[in-house]
Amino acid sequence: MSVLWVILGFTLLVVGGEYLVRSSVALSFKFNISKMVIGMTVVSFATSAPELLVSLNAALSGSPAIAINNVVGSNIANIGLVLGVTALVGTITVDKSFYKLNWPVMMVFSLVLYIFLKNDSKLSTLEGASLFLGLILFLYILIKHAKKDKVVEAVDDALATVSNFKITLWLLIGAVALYFGSEWLVKGAEEVALAVGVSKGVIGLSLIAIGTSVPELAASVIAAAKQEKAISLGNLIGSNIFNIASVLGITSIVKPIPVTEPTILTNDIFWMLGFAAILLPLIFLPKRLRISRLKGMVLVAAYGLLMFFIFTRG
Repeated sequence: MSVLWVILGFTLLVVGGEYLVRSSVALSFKFNISKMVIGMTVVSFATSAPELLVSLNAALSGSPAIAINNVVGSNIANIGLVLGVTALVGTITVDKSFYKLNWPVMMVFSLVLYIFLKNDSKLSTLEGASLFLGLILFLYILIKHAKKDKVVEAVDDALATVSNFKITLWLLIGAVALYFGSEWLVKGAEEVALAVGVSKGVIGLSLIAIGTSVPELAASVIAAAKQEKAISLGNLIGSNIFNIASVLGITSIVKPIPVTEPTILTNDIFWMLGFAAILLPLIFLPKRLRISRLKGMVLVAAYGLLMFFIFTRG
């Protein structure tokens, strides 16, 4: 039964995330918000909704290890799995904004998260609020920078003509699916952890993290296979920033998150920092600003190695 809860939870999170993105973009068009701003704020926040609901649900139901490792694991999966598999489908060209703005900001948020957790083994309300305020500042700089560079995000124009009834219906479907999806996924994951004899932190880092990254993985691989606009590395980095600043930030504002499993601070978070840090030399060596199939293979292999380690460390 626990596996059924996990599968149903995954399915509802994918459905809920898709409908929330659609309704959010359509609603943004109604308020005459530019495509650029929609792409960088509304869509990014909506695609972080599965992680937010799962982490919030886990923290409130007494499983803080799942709340933290869901984000840590999702950030690792975004780079090792999503970026790696997408690069295997086709070479990814990297924008210069990656090392000028996005990557440094992601590293700062990642290190600040580590410092906050290491300081007193919890993420307090004040620390969560400071992470969220940092996100607002980053978005302001990002939008200002994008306007200067005249960057326009790829947002579906068809969503500009959607009726108010459809938007409301999509919002309701998205909200209900995300709510029950997060409930069932956390419930099923806790039962799976007990059944196979691993910690909730391990389940959060692997099963749940991969599950909440499934929509990004599917969209990235399909886009690469169709040889459409390749997934932007900046968008993935942005997703990692959102995961730390909005998902953990908002969750800890609602309820402070204690570190209940020591391996989060002695092992797991260093994998997240390592995957983030390795991106810089990876995009410059040997070919500049390109992530080739070989580099994708390295990322996927490293991700596979991590999964092996966390399930065999006892």
